[in-house]
Amino acid sequence: MNHGTEPLTGPGEALPEKPATERATFAAGCFWGIETAYRNLPGVVDVAVGYEGGTKREPSYEQVCTGETGHAEVVEVRFDPAAVSYGQLLDLFWKIHDPTTLNRQGLDIGTQYRSAVFYHTPEQKAEAEASLARAQEPLARPIVTEITPATAFWRAEEYHQRYLEKRGRTHCHWP
Repeated sequence: MNHGTEPLTGPGEALPEKPATERATFAAGCFWGIETAYRNLPGVVDVAVGYEGGTKREPSYEQVCTGETGHAEVVEVRFDPAAVSYGQLLDLFWKIHDPTTLNRQGLDIGTQYRSAVFYHTPEQKAEAEASLARAQEPLARPIVTEITPATAFWRAEEYHQRYLEKRGRTHCHWP
C-alpha cells in the first residue's frame, strides 16, 4: 500500500499526462441528436445534455419544457483541443441545425429549442462571432443564433443522457 511516501512511478519514468480538455456549450434544438453528433466527433472526450441560459436553479425537464424557466436544451462538450479545435466544433454546430429559425427546430417549438452558442472564454466568443459571419454568407435568411456568455449548466436527468444511444438510434427523426 502506498501511503503517499513512495513514488508512483519507477526510476526515470514520468507520470502519464492527462489530456487538457476544454468546454464548449451549444443549443441547437432537441439535445438528443446534438449529443450524438458531438459524441461521434474525434477529439470529443465527453458530452452531457442539460439546460443553460435560464433563471431557475436545478430545473427539471418538465419545467424547461414549459418555456417559463428561460433555459435552452444544450450540450456541454468536453474536448481535447490538441485533437479537435473549437472552430471544428462550431463548423459541426452550423451543419446540424437550422440557425435561421427562431425558437424552433423542426417540430420542436419554444425558447428551449433556440439556437445559441454559450461561450466560456473571450477567445471562444470571438471565434463564434467570426464563425457566425462565415456561416451567414451563403444563407438568404438571417441567422438568429445567440452568442452569449456561459452561465450555470444544469445536467439533465440521467434518462436523457445518451438517450438515442440507449435506444439504438442515431437521430431524432422518427419514422
